[in-house]
Amino acid sequence: MTQFTNQEIIRERVRQARYSFNLALIATGLSACISLVGAGLLLSGKVPEGTVTAAGGMAASVRCTQLAKDTNDRLDKILRELKDED
Repeated sequence: MTQFTNQEIIRERVRQARYSFNLALIATGLSACISLVGAGLLLSGKVPEGTVTAAGGMAASVRCTQLAKDTNDRLDKILRELKDED
């Protein structure tokens, strides 16, 4: 019974990790687009708007990267726990 419960927990964690990774990938793409818009505004002479937009895009991109890293770290921890059980 315990093994079955562990397998369910592992499947759920992997499912969540997959969704987190996909979300991070999409958000990173959107952040890159926002950063490009900010760069375009900077080049067109609208410095305040461009600065805010570019900074927002970069901040979102950094957060998405951290989210994906946290997900990978959790999966690595699960893998180590499984190896320790065997």
